[in-house]
Amino acid sequence: MGLSGRRLSVRSVQPGSAAKPYLCPGCEGVIPEGRFHLVVVPEDEPDLRRHWHHGCWYKEGRRTGRTPRSGSPAVPFDSDSPL
Repeated sequence: MGLSGRRLSVRSVQPGSAAKPYLCPGCEGVIPEGRFHLVVVPEDEPDLRRHWHHGCWYKEGRRTGRTPRSGSPAVPFDSDSPL
């Protein structure tokens, strides 16, 4: 399911809080433990949260014509790309 028409929460994860590695859906690369990154949570389906490299998330925003902002409690994001 894509991000189209969804309200998303975008939050930063500080290095001290990044307790395990994650796979970034933007580049399919590993976000190592202890690395600053963003967590993107669809408001309607919080179990579909994804962890993104900061640069990959902003590249996705530029690619889709919208630059999502971290720290937003819930922002609409229009895109047909997957989380």
